[in-house]
Amino acid sequence: MSKAAMVYVVVDDDAARESLRFLLETAHLAVRAYQSARSFLDVLSAADVGCVITDVKMPEMDGLELVRQVRRRNPELPVIVITGHADVPLAVDAMKAGAVDFIEKPYDGEALLGSVRSALSVRGSKPPRDGERAEIETRLAVLTQRERQVLDGLIAGRSNKVIAHDLGISARTVEIYRANVMAKMQATSLSQLVRMALIAAA
Repeated sequence: MSKAAMVYVVVDDDAARESLRFLLETAHLAVRAYQSARSFLDVLSAADVGCVITDVKMPEMDGLELVRQVRRRNPELPVIVITGHADVPLAVDAMKAGAVDFIEKPYDGEALLGSVRSALSVRGSKPPRDGERAEIETRLAVLTQRERQVLDGLIAGRSNKVIAHDLGISARTVEIYRANVMAKMQATSLSQLVRMALIAAA
């Protein structure tokens, strides 16, 4: 990881933005903070090597559109989105648009720092190796039909309740299938699971 790596925090809420800045600076990371997507995009062309953290829900321009803009203008700058539990469908869309990860609120500080360090070390999403895709496809092959249906629902950004309704089963049963999917896919987070499914579908 380069010492010059910069973390750009794009969050409209003052308290949340300063909290993120404090967390990152405490971890000895260089930080620049912006209160809107547009104010960050104004300086994007001169942005240093690093990564972006943005809230998925913001006025004027949301995090999803910011991901698209960054991917177009500076594809080597990875973006992490922060989302509320109800915003997971938006976060899934953001990953499809090119975000490297999403973190659900209330987020764990160490989990967020781990995501940032990973993004800084990779510096932009790179095409998956054939071996990685083959390994993911091997894991997908061991899912039962019902587990695959639950996975498809998760990737579509549906909640457990909506998946349960669509499949005619209880939300609790969906939770069990979801846990089985996570275990069989060896995914430690929903964002990692989404990333695997996107790689397999690419």
